[in-house]
Amino acid sequence: MSAPAVEITGLVKRFGSVTAVDGVDLRLPRGALLALLGPNGAGKTTTVEICEGFVRPDAGTVRVLGLDPVRQSAALRPRIGVMPQGGGAYPGVRAEEMLRLVAACAARPLDPAWLLDVLGLDGARRIPFKRLSGGQQQRLSLACALVGRPELVFLDEPTSGMDPQARRLVWELLGALRTDGVSVLLTTHLMEEAEALADTVVIVDNGRVIAQGSPTSLTAEQADAAQLRFRARSGLDTQLLAAALPEGYLVRESAPGTYRVEGLVDPQVVSTVTAWCAQHGVLAEEMHVGRRDLEEVFLELTGRELRT
Repeated sequence: MSAPAVEITGLVKRFGSVTAVDGVDLRLPRGALLALLGPNGAGKTTTVEICEGFVRPDAGTVRVLGLDPVRQSAALRPRIGVMPQGGGAYPGVRAEEMLRLVAACAARPLDPAWLLDVLGLDGARRIPFKRLSGGQQQRLSLACALVGRPELVFLDEPTSGMDPQARRLVWELLGALRTDGVSVLLTTHLMEEAEALADTVVIVDNGRVIAQGSPTSLTAEQADAAQLRFRARSGLDTQLLAAALPEGYLVRESAPGTYRVEGLVDPQVVSTVTAWCAQHGVLAEEMHVGRRDLEEVFLELTGRELRT
């Protein structure tokens, strides 16, 4: 049986007095997609950079495709693809030139022209990197990570700056990679992306794993905290609505015009919310009951304050 794509045990990394990674354990099977989530400064990027062989750990064991990414980096590098956030290409290089340069370093590269076409970059082949849009730069970086036919790809915020059409295109491509047996480890701040793509989600905070499992299992663990959701005009007095409900219920405006009533939802609660809205001249739309989504689980575990 082949080794997992990534296997980490007790990983620790310190930068001076700061412990960036503090005893992380995770496992990515072959052909699966793992989403590593966490607030800014949680240790995601450091963990990934250690897996890529760019940073040496202080303690713990890391194996990538069965190899030590630091001591056996020469053997590992041809087998992995890396997509850093922000591209990293020379500003003046043209898109096709950049991809062909990377392809020339691979033993069995994919056809660069085909890959540009698949990623919607055929019309941007001769455009310098600095003149590409943010989404186009991200897609070119993804192409560079994939052109060498890697067994495993590391993707840092792969759809950052992309419009919805480009994001869906990349999601479809990542699905095709999994079907072909390619393993994927990605970091993302888009909970929808993690929920749509990942076999396993690992949430880290302050350098530690605080939750992991499939998106379904992580949200199912919160099934006792069901919620009523509805849309209405933004700026409603959520405290006033909460006061009309039994003690212990929370009402949040999670996004402008989107409201969540958290607690045990029964017919009486639904009736109270609709009566309150009618009394205050509020038209409640798209009302439905369900358990928390991955974003709510993430915020519950990591807090709702803004990180710097």
